[in-house]
Amino acid sequence: MISSRLLLWAALAGAFIPVMAILNGRLGRTIGDAVHAPVVLFGVSFLFSLACALFFTKSLPDLRELGAIRPIDYLGGVIVGFYVISATILAPRIGVANFIVCAVSAQIIVSVVIDNFGLLGAVVRPVSLTRLFGVGLLIVGLVITQVADGKK
Repeated sequence: MISSRLLLWAALAGAFIPVMAILNGRLGRTIGDAVHAPVVLFGVSFLFSLACALFFTKSLPDLRELGAIRPIDYLGGVIVGFYVISATILAPRIGVANFIVCAVSAQIIVSVVIDNFGLLGAVVRPVSLTRLFGVGLLIVGLVITQVADGKK
């Protein structure tokens, strides 16, 4: 059976994806051009990935601040790096399907919560009973895939 810690890690990686989308949009508004937001986002992601690589080799990174951008708006880059690192490490250990099922399930659940409460400046889209039913089915599907995987 796959470690619940590894599955939780995969789910956490997916949960951060909708947060990244909102933060990247805010970043684009802060710097005045949405097309420039991915440049900054992936610059931050590069630094996060570099920090992880250098941490594991006992070296320190050279981090630089980028002007007047709010600190929380850098988090999108950290989230991208976390996702890529998680996929790279977890998919070979737990399987690509298990990683994607956990990541996408968490992404959808967190998206519903963000929409319902308008978190991080998102437009409020109240959750409906139909949507809650769909999320319930998603969770049942996640459990079924893991039970089926554990019987091999």
